[in-house]
Amino acid sequence: MRIAGRKNGIGQAAFAAVALLASVTGAGSQTLAALPAVTIPAAPVGEARPVPAWTEFCARYARECAVDTSEPTEVTLTPRLWQTVTTVNRQVNTGLRAVTDQEHWGVPDRWDLAEDGSGDCEDFQLLKRKLLAQAGLPRRAMRMTVVIDEKGEGHAVLMLRTDRGDFVLDNKTSAVLPWHKTGYTYIKREADEAMRWVSLGRAVSPVVTANR
Repeated sequence: MRIAGRKNGIGQAAFAAVALLASVTGAGSQTLAALPAVTIPAAPVGEARPVPAWTEFCARYARECAVDTSEPTEVTLTPRLWQTVTTVNRQVNTGLRAVTDQEHWGVPDRWDLAEDGSGDCEDFQLLKRKLLAQAGLPRRAMRMTVVIDEKGEGHAVLMLRTDRGDFVLDNKTSAVLPWHKTGYTYIKREADEAMRWVSLGRAVSPVVTANR
């Protein structure tokens, strides 16, 4: 349940991130040496069932889930844009308090925008997407993704699709990594042509993504 009018950490985190974005996008020119190496993108292999908590989130935050097909499906990665992405990833990771949905809301899985300054994995990534969209990145190129993590548990990350491959924003690390170097098993992600999901592999999908 959302807490209206409450002064909380999310406003502070968002303000700090936007301030950092302004300083980053106003920086001088950089060289291509600052960019990560080109990698192979993650390829969908079929349809997938949406995460139930995502469906509930979309009912509350339709704008965050809507797919605008006039937007590009990937971004052209420049040094300046790369710095923006890594800055937001680090800022949100350090600006929010990690807490499970069971501890936070008393339910196994709830997707939200961490409006009280606390959240678990998917809440971190949803806030990152919101801030990056405010900075001008197309939501269509930023897809929520479900994986199995190093503990064998369900986990949510944000996949940024670029002309240099797909990169992962994760609350477990401030390093933005190529998708295939995270050590995760990829299950599914949001589609980019409609409000649905696509499969990224043959592993069994977790019921929830209730990971800090």
